[in-house]
Amino acid sequence: MFIACEEVKRLIKEQNAQLVDVRTPEEFAMSQLPGALNLPLHEIHITAETKLDRNLPVIVFCRSGQRSHMAMQILQSLGFSTVYNMGPYQAWYQCPDVA
Repeated sequence: MFIACEEVKRLIKEQNAQLVDVRTPEEFAMSQLPGALNLPLHEIHITAETKLDRNLPVIVFCRSGQRSHMAMQILQSLGFSTVYNMGPYQAWYQCPDVA
């Protein structure tokens, strides 16, 4: 289940949620969402501890939603309690920015 893009943008604005792109560095270099941090899926179990704040919500995304689903499960297993899956990065463009 993916979180709605309106909710993603609200969480970022109101709760300082962390937007995490789990695609490869090459994919990230081709198209980036504003403020997104690139933590590739194959490294997230190592990098999450030092790059993410456990006290803030985490929103993961990728190209299709498969890798971000796996990333969400990994983060939850590491003790991150508030993790959402935005699914494909194109979802970002399907709703207006939160005023």
